[in-house]
Amino acid sequence: MKLHYGKKLNFQFAVLVLPALAVFTGLLIVPMLLGFYYSLTDWNGMTTGMKFVGLGNYARIFGDKYAGEAWKFTLSFTLWNTVIQNIGAIALAVALDSAIKLKKLFRSIFFVPCLISPVVVGFVWLKIFGNALPALFESFGLKASSAMLFGRGDTVLAGLLIANNWQWIGYWALIYLAALQSIPSDLYEAAKIDGAGKTRTFFGITLPLLAPAVTICVVGITVGSLKVYDLLVSSTSGGPGRASSSIIYYIYDTAISGRQYGYGSALSISLIAALLAVAALQAAALRSREVQM
Repeated sequence: MKLHYGKKLNFQFAVLVLPALAVFTGLLIVPMLLGFYYSLTDWNGMTTGMKFVGLGNYARIFGDKYAGEAWKFTLSFTLWNTVIQNIGAIALAVALDSAIKLKKLFRSIFFVPCLISPVVVGFVWLKIFGNALPALFESFGLKASSAMLFGRGDTVLAGLLIANNWQWIGYWALIYLAALQSIPSDLYEAAKIDGAGKTRTFFGITLPLLAPAVTICVVGITVGSLKVYDLLVSSTSGGPGRASSSIIYYIYDTAISGRQYGYGSALSISLIAALLAVAALQAAALRSREVQM
């Protein structure tokens, strides 16, 4: 009787899981396998004929100057964005967790930008840096060109970091805020009795106990930064020149606009491998830190 019930339960689980598994396989696994197959060919994405080139497309990546520039920008954006966004989110979470008035209103205000499409965010900041701020600078007798961050290669990264952090810092701050509110108040009371100041309490109690949230946020922000694309489409279009061309933007430009689908697939597979490696290494390093704490 128990065996029969167990089989029936397993069948019910299978019925519930199979539709989602079929969609996941059809929309993710199969395209990835096809992408790997096409990465071994010289297919242009349009014709039916293709030539098998083996690992030639992967070897080509190492000699591609533009792919190197795209990776350089992507890694720079990822490094700065991960550091700034985590520090800013923790600071914002601590501020929102303190005894300030209208805390719930401020939480909502900081969270709202992440509900906006990155394409819209890019367009909004394009107008801010291209029209609103230059006009404001001129009214104060300053050079209008100083505010046009998207228009110069040496400032475009800073402009994109401002736009991206404006959108997402509130989202990650709420994750840190949830972690802050799970810390027992007894620990703070004991630290206060021992005479520990705010700085010592933060680094001795708050930050160590935020370790699980740090793992989630660091990995999430890093992976999201490596995949930056939407923001670039409506703000810089990879420019000026190629100064803000991320690796995904370059993949799109190569595979779709350049009709080099085989090479574009190789670039995509290399990106997937990099994402998996970075996420695994970060998670392992940060989780080991959690255990020590």
